Amino acid sequence: MSSSLFALEHLLFTPATPKNDAIPVIFAFPNEYTVGITSLGYQIVWSTLAMRDDLEVSRLFTDIRETLPRQAEILGFSVSWELDYVNILNLLESLNIPIRANQRQDNHPIVFGGGTVLTANPEPFAEFFDVILLGDGENLLGNFIDAYKEVRNADRKTQLIALAQVPGIYIPSLYQVEYHSLDGAIKSIQPISSTVPAVVQKQTYRGNTLSASTVVTEKAAWENIFMVEVVRSCPEMCRFCLASYLTLPFRTASLEGSLIPAIERGLQVTNRLGLLGASVTQHPEFHELLDYINQPKYDDVRLSIASVRTNTVTVELAQTLAKRDTKSLTIAVESGSEKVRSIINKKLEQEDIIQAAINAKSGGLSGLKLYGMVGIPGEEESDLDATVAMMKVIKKAAPGLRLTLGCSSFVPKAHTPFQWYGVNKQAEKRLQFLQKQLKPQGIDFRPESYNWSIIQALISRGDRRISKLLELTRSFGDSLGSYKRAFKELKGQLPDLNFYVYDEWSHEQILPWHHLQGALPQHTLLKHLGEAQSLMKSSSELILN
Repeated sequence: MSSSLFALEHLLFTPATPKNDAIPVIFAFPNEYTVGITSLGYQIVWSTLAMRDDLEVSRLFTDIRETLPRQAEILGFSVSWELDYVNILNLLESLNIPIRANQRQDNHPIVFGGGTVLTANPEPFAEFFDVILLGDGENLLGNFIDAYKEVRNADRKTQLIALAQVPGIYIPSLYQVEYHSLDGAIKSIQPISSTVPAVVQKQTYRGNTLSASTVVTEKAAWENIFMVEVVRSCPEMCRFCLASYLTLPFRTASLEGSLIPAIERGLQVTNRLGLLGASVTQHPEFHELLDYINQPKYDDVRLSIASVRTNTVTVELAQTLAKRDTKSLTIAVESGSEKVRSIINKKLEQEDIIQAAINAKSGGLSGLKLYGMVGIPGEEESDLDATVAMMKVIKKAAPGLRLTLGCSSFVPKAHTPFQWYGVNKQAEKRLQFLQKQLKPQGIDFRPESYNWSIIQALISRGDRRISKLLELTRSFGDSLGSYKRAFKELKGQLPDLNFYVYDEWSHEQILPWHHLQGALPQHTLLKHLGEAQSLMKSSSELILN
């Protein structure tokens, strides 16, 4: 395997020299190096582990690897995309480690995983991991390693029971799931003994020093980028949104204590800066941050910003970006219908959206990308007309600005108020309708694959019976047809595709993540859902009258 890629890295931390009895660890990203090294989460966990002298850490990607230990004791995966599970299983096989946790012996490493996908709903992958870390790595990671050291020489069962005592560490094999029938809903989820906590609480880091890149390389998917996390979570709380609900509360990095020192450090090795976060421009000192980046000494810096809140797009922001080699800006509007936006709690007026486009153009940007969604609960055909009308108005208000509408189908996510809804069967038709209406207007419409939404929904609402299905589809290839074929083969052993993807679930139903506590308790999510449903009701009454 070529290690020349590793030679091109600029490290922004100093790895420790491992002690003689250091624990051999493999930390893997289940995709190619260029993808993995661009993940800020992967960089942070790797550097945190590599700075400990009680660990000896080797990295593993699907295409390259560092020299791996003969007998690793811990193997970790950072998981940020659902379909990467295929690569996880392939990598386990390549290391001669059984795919299923219950087949591993004392001589196999403890296999752990973390990242958004696993924190949201680890159950479809529960059979493949010994340990799942729920939440922010800042506190969890150190506690996990320290707890492992205490039981390093014990047998596997003793190790797992000890690790289960650490807040945020979830050991799937220590929980028993009962079903009403093989292909029915969940009856109960219980720990197998009183020594195991009944509920695992996701861990939240509450400090105001957030993440920044620990490595910069020209081989990253975003070449030579230095990334800084400006905010974590999002204060908007759109009712379908995992990035907001799962990661609450909204936290901002301290300008003087975290952001400026990080940026100064990064810009010594590169001139490409990425500001990350679900709602970067909502940082309370965002203007001061812009002023700092606007200093003459940073004139050659190329700046990229993740999605920004629509009503924070000022001419000044657009000018700063245009001057720094950014051609376009991304805003999430979800729908052109005021009704749909109020149902999902998207606090945006039509004027805000139009003004954002005008400001983007005045500031010298050449493009504006909007994110939309179809199939949102409560959406009707007329709401799509409103989206088309909005796009036409924007085009007229900012002539010459290149408009793109990226559009996905609604997918229910765990720990959000819309987790009880299914995917709307009309979503595919609705995407086609928008395509037909917008293309002739010269608006670049980019729909996300509807089939991918179905697979995403299956994984985001799946229980651990899905593990068997995922294993089976791997041999068929990852198309929707493969999943349907696997469901057919496993008929009677688990519910059908409709149950996971399209059905609306009852509020009394035990959800697959019932024993895993996110940022908000279920009764709060139900209250937020109730608010959305009363808006749906009042709008349908208006139509009837």
